[in-house]
Amino acid sequence: MTKVAVWCRHRGDNIIGIGPRIPWHVSSDFKRFRRLTAGQNVVAGQTTYETFPNRTLPDRRIYVLTLDSDYEVADSANHFVVNDVNFFKNFAEDIYISGGASVYRLFMTTDLLLLPDIVVDCEYQPDLPVGLVGTPVDISSCIEVLHRRYRQVSPDYEQDGIVTRVYVKTGDFVEQSVLKHVFTAIEKE
Repeated sequence: MTKVAVWCRHRGDNIIGIGPRIPWHVSSDFKRFRRLTAGQNVVAGQTTYETFPNRTLPDRRIYVLTLDSDYEVADSANHFVVNDVNFFKNFAEDIYISGGASVYRLFMTTDLLLLPDIVVDCEYQPDLPVGLVGTPVDISSCIEVLHRRYRQVSPDYEQDGIVTRVYVKTGDFVEQSVLKHVFTAIEKE
């Protein structure tokens, strides 16, 4: 099993959202995410899951990490409620971690067995729009771990104001077919 974290954060302050919303809309970023996760197992927190169009992403199995054991998913055949992140320690298949911030922190900062093998770090470069209302949501603790435990294995890919970099966990073997899939999805831009 290979764990891949995929996020887009704002340059400088590591903000991924203002309240439950992403404070930018970049079509190429959404397309990259769709290419990366197509046909894969996606892990999302409840708030992130509820932002997916119609609470789904076609052609993916979605695991909703939530404390609410009675939470109802939109597609019970392909979406699953998970109440404990430790469920993923012995998961047999590859997983793509798609957020939000609490989910990223659970994988990046709580247990070495949960650390993603690969991180797709997308960094939104422009200034955030003025007048955004809501609480900023940042992943600074995850970025600290990224800089301590990972090494960049890609060039900087820039498109539409977003710089994308691929990192792998230092000292560990990374499944090459998964890494190839990640590069193919990014380079298709």
